[in-house]
Amino acid sequence: MNKAVIVEAKRTPIGRKNGMLHRFGPHELLIPLLNHAAKMSNNKIDDVIIGNVVGPGGNVSRLAVLEADLPVSIPGLTLDRQCSAGLEAIRIACCFIQAGAGKCYIAGGVESTSTSPFLSRARFSPDKIGDPDMGVAAENVARTYGITRELQDEYTLLSYERSFHAFKQSLFAKEILAVNEYNQDEEFLKERDIEKLVRRARPVFKKESGTVTAANSCGINDGASTALVMEEGLAREMGLQPVLRYLDSEVCGVHPCFPGIGPVPAIQQLLERNKLTIAEIDLIELNEPFAAKIVACSKALSIPYSKLNVHGGALAIGHPYGASGAILITRLFYEVQRRKNCTYVLAAIGSGGGIGLAILFEVIGED
Repeated sequence: MNKAVIVEAKRTPIGRKNGMLHRFGPHELLIPLLNHAAKMSNNKIDDVIIGNVVGPGGNVSRLAVLEADLPVSIPGLTLDRQCSAGLEAIRIACCFIQAGAGKCYIAGGVESTSTSPFLSRARFSPDKIGDPDMGVAAENVARTYGITRELQDEYTLLSYERSFHAFKQSLFAKEILAVNEYNQDEEFLKERDIEKLVRRARPVFKKESGTVTAANSCGINDGASTALVMEEGLAREMGLQPVLRYLDSEVCGVHPCFPGIGPVPAIQQLLERNKLTIAEIDLIELNEPFAAKIVACSKALSIPYSKLNVHGGALAIGHPYGASGAILITRLFYEVQRRKNCTYVLAAIGSGGGIGLAILFEVIGED
């Protein structure tokens, strides 16, 4: 079987909805990422696979390919698996390579909530099952799994602390390709008293009995992220250093009223199939739409915070829906190179409708 490896991963800076990236459509956010990956691969690209959630519809990937002046022979594929879309795009590229369908893909996701033409979200589930908004679903998870406001706020402060520390240490600089003059995440453009904001925030989705607040929830954001996924032999022939080798993945469904718990069975099944335990996974990136979800998943899987989202995540820097899964991979890509002592790493995400997706990678040392 062919082996799929990731040889490069980049993201744009992340902007708030109607913030610094508000004038860029999704295809425009992708252009610097596509040009960078195409140059690295000498345009040996079989396809560009992009996850996108909130529009504008059509084939955003194909439009971006043409706008970026890539060869017209690259068809472009756009997919929607809600917040899992960017991670799913990378998973599909890896599976295509394993199957021999191609040898070189640009895969990831993009979201421009600022330019979305849709005033309300799409349906996640039929009413007869339950179709809660994601904030209400986070409350469902918190209540069912016993995740208190205090636990959520504690994790939120940890995520912010880690993200701001990484920013001040310039750890995010290698991840980011500028979009015009914008080269850092909007969240870091001004100092704020985060602890005061977190402690004082009131419940948003269930005002009387809720525990989920605006502070322990992610923002609504714009941004993009892609990985260059190649067949390992081709990458080495081209003198490119593989960093992450795809081993396996799992996607599964959970009840739509509890989408935040989706990563749990996906990770459990993935580890069981590969005869691994959480203790043997060196780093885990788990998307952070709500602190309630992270704490619940961490407790259910016995994941220590020391190996989970070690430089923070979406609670602090934002959640551009379709791109967030690819951002998880980008974060792992650079962190394993800094640590140089990792063997297995894992990225996972849960999405609207009750979907959990997880990917397992083996870390490749330098030749």
